[in-house]
Amino acid sequence: MQATEKSATASFEKMRDLVRLDNTTSLSDRIKYLKALRKAVMDNIGALKQALDEDFDGRSPHETQVADIMPTITTIDYSIKNLRKWLKGEKKPTEIQFLPAKNRVEFHPKGVILIISPWNYPISLSLLPMASAIAAGNRVILKPSECTPKTSELMVQIVKSALPADRAMVFLGGPELSAKLTSLDFDHIVFTGSTRVGRMVMQSAANNLTPVTLELGGKSPAIVHEEYDLELAASRIARGKLINAGQTCVAPDYVMIPANKIDNFVAFFKKSVHRFYPEFAGNGDYSSIVSQPQFERLIALLDDAQKKGAKIIPLDEKNQRSSGNRCLHPHLVLDISDDMKIAEEEIFGPILIVVPYKNIDEASAYINQRPHPLSLYYFDDNPARVQDFLSKTISGGAVVNDTILQFVQEALPFGGVGNSGMGVCHGYEGFRELSHAKSVFYQSKINGGFIIYPPYGKLFERIMGFLVR
Repeated sequence: MQATEKSATASFEKMRDLVRLDNTTSLSDRIKYLKALRKAVMDNIGALKQALDEDFDGRSPHETQVADIMPTITTIDYSIKNLRKWLKGEKKPTEIQFLPAKNRVEFHPKGVILIISPWNYPISLSLLPMASAIAAGNRVILKPSECTPKTSELMVQIVKSALPADRAMVFLGGPELSAKLTSLDFDHIVFTGSTRVGRMVMQSAANNLTPVTLELGGKSPAIVHEEYDLELAASRIARGKLINAGQTCVAPDYVMIPANKIDNFVAFFKKSVHRFYPEFAGNGDYSSIVSQPQFERLIALLDDAQKKGAKIIPLDEKNQRSSGNRCLHPHLVLDISDDMKIAEEEIFGPILIVVPYKNIDEASAYINQRPHPLSLYYFDDNPARVQDFLSKTISGGAVVNDTILQFVQEALPFGGVGNSGMGVCHGYEGFRELSHAKSVFYQSKINGGFIIYPPYGKLFERIMGFLVR
């Protein structure tokens, strides 16, 4: 529904009042809601593909299937399968002086969760956190991106058909609505987007001390060790880079290659690109840039780099930058310098920077001199060197000998560090992130802690002498 600030606030207050009356949600209800959400997505697969294609003016339906719909269904299924176990909580050890009492951590709903999702994967990045919030027993308000209006309108219908209005709602609107929502006293806010806007969300949430999960981005590096198969690395980096035309928060932003192998990498990368996409114009496997402003921003990055001395290598046979429908062909950029905009900004498009290095320590130093990335991709078959490199660098997550696949591992927490974000999502960690982990001490009829009751005497002194020594 198209929401005004007043109507959104009123809906939030109704949900909050319901939480204050009763903040319990049974296991059976949680599973019922998750199954209903799953069915609604499955029933609308064709419509979702079409809506995204129209929003992008050319979005690969295959990429929508593999990167938007499949992760959503996988997450829901994983939650349904494991939710009973998650809700059992965790047993914790009890110190000897308090036995036979017991310690437990029990997971309770936080309350009302706000999710603000982006345009690049508007299905999965809306419904993955929603599934986690529902699994945790919460009520949810989703604010999807205004940059993909048809998909966002369809999201309203999907959620409305699957979940009661007092359990989940979708509000449509622009940045002003997002700003208003983040100022309300939600019990948790999940935001996926740029670091710049993430800071604004966190500042607004701080007024209510609302905890936040920020899934941001940054310039994620790929590093190829000199002994690794360069052709294989080029192929895997190209695939991770060019899905959704590079409009992916975990896409490799730059690749670090031994200085004496740059030309070989360029040749292998170009070969891989042409194998994946024999042509670009009218190719249903290659996605467009989402909007004209985003397209022009990418062109400006290339122009700025070229004016300042970078070598630009277009990877299409006709040496064209675009061919209708905001289709930007892949480019490699060499010889960059720190004064170029492309060296500072997250690219978020089909442009890959190539950085030479003399030795692997120089590569790790280069990464550590920059803001911590969301992801890091290291290509090396030597386990000792792999562990050494991972221990010397900081990133939200990492993949060894491939790219971007960490995002679809339900058993792994996904999140950033520093400028690339905070908090985690996916699987058990996503459930726990959106739950209140309540510490509970269960005293027994036989009170092992009687020794700390007055009046104190010699027995107390002897026991304290035993425990504190």
